[in-house]
Amino acid sequence: MPSSAASAASTILRTGLVAGTLDITAAITVYAFILDKVTALQLLQSVASGVYGRQAFTGGLAMGLAGLLFHYLIALTFTTAYYLVYPYLPFLQRHPVISGIVFGIVVWSIMNLLVLPLSNCATRPLQLGPSLLGMAIIIVMIGLPVALLTKKLR
Repeated sequence: MPSSAASAASTILRTGLVAGTLDITAAITVYAFILDKVTALQLLQSVASGVYGRQAFTGGLAMGLAGLLFHYLIALTFTTAYYLVYPYLPFLQRHPVISGIVFGIVVWSIMNLLVLPLSNCATRPLQLGPSLLGMAIIIVMIGLPVALLTKKLR
């Protein structure tokens, strides 16, 4: 089990980049291409709107790139949190699939019940269908990859 700071940083970075890439790819695929609710750029701008508010939607590609950067920072933050608690919760080590599902639910809950309402994003009341879809994406694309990769790489 690697214990050096460099190994920890490598594991967190690799895991966070994988999870962040899977999540943003799934979000763009579902919301921009399958459901045709937004364009890929608008989706990324919506992430940037958490910091910049409505101005993010008039900022073009620069705001889309800012949104992508914020998305990866958020993914890396959640990955770091999981990595740091991993050695202290044996359940995470013994049951990575269940842990990943629970972690995905926790991430969705923190983002939708705490972070988004406190940000500059325009928020709407939660609805069951869209909430379950968003939660499923986060479970499969963030929760499970973070749990499984942390077990493998730590």
